[in-house]
Amino acid sequence: MQLRVRNFKIPSWSVAALFYGISIVSLVWVFLGVNLGEMLRDLRSMHWGWLVFAMLSDIAIYVYQGWRWGLLLLPVERIPLWRSIQAIYVGLFANEVLPFRPGEVIRSYLQALWSEIPFSVALSSVIIERIFDGIWLAVVFVIVCSGLTLPRRVTDLALVLAVVTVVASIALGIVMFGKRHAHAAVANTRWGSQLKVLVEDLHLMGRSLSFYVAAFASFPYLLMQAIPLYAMIRAYHLDLTIGKVMVVLVVYRLGTAIPQLPGNLGMTQSAIVIGLSLFGVDKTTATGLAMVAFGVITAPLVVAGFIALLLTGSNIKDLHRRAKAHVNGPHAAPGTGAP
Repeated sequence: MQLRVRNFKIPSWSVAALFYGISIVSLVWVFLGVNLGEMLRDLRSMHWGWLVFAMLSDIAIYVYQGWRWGLLLLPVERIPLWRSIQAIYVGLFANEVLPFRPGEVIRSYLQALWSEIPFSVALSSVIIERIFDGIWLAVVFVIVCSGLTLPRRVTDLALVLAVVTVVASIALGIVMFGKRHAHAAVANTRWGSQLKVLVEDLHLMGRSLSFYVAAFASFPYLLMQAIPLYAMIRAYHLDLTIGKVMVVLVVYRLGTAIPQLPGNLGMTQSAIVIGLSLFGVDKTTATGLAMVAFGVITAPLVVAGFIALLLTGSNIKDLHRRAKAHVNGPHAAPGTGAP
């Protein structure tokens, strides 16, 4: 009997179960062997001034991200900074209360709706943001790793990221400057029509000076993300150099990139513990810091995101449903349809 592999479909519930399982197992692993009494003593001795600074600097990151997003969309429409920040915070709130990080799609939908630009353009700009972030993350990681003595597995990861960065940069260049070749490459793929729209949007934005300004603005955006992490490490009375903090940040960012439970529970906490363990931080201390990071980062996002959501006049499930409909349907401007 022959297996009909072509017609085999993986049930959607099994994918969800896999990522939920990974998140739960990761969270359980984080607390294995941890001395809870010692962790509580560490929490009581924290420097609260550093934690407040971590919260404020984390908020500043998303204001900066809103400005950078406006740069990418400048060739299409001049976007008010407030609208970009609001859409970002609604998306962040969605990531905290819904599984599998749907916030990027939701913020793209809101930006398209408010600014009356095609949804495909808004979503393409978010994809470009992630490409820029990935490139700079890999570049900084490779540079930092070259100046530190790290385990072989970490230097191997740096090498892999460097290769991926080069490939992604070449692919982005081909798409932007070789539109005809890019169209031909995606024509016969399963997502050919959607990818053609993405190619057009990348080509449009790639011809603008603001595209390159946004690309270079992504470097300080990455550095800004190290500030709240550094502040939390100092709040725990740990003394890690900026280079080591950047390594922990890279491991943390890789953890947040994986679909997981609402609020990024699971992989992100284990990523921080793993990152800190590279520099001799014991698991009890690292776990306490990981949970503090969860509270410091999550609390402002939930509060600010909920307020931003209230101002839209919608609920998060409805926004998620409409955003998914635009992903699966025609890539038209939401302003031409039902609000």
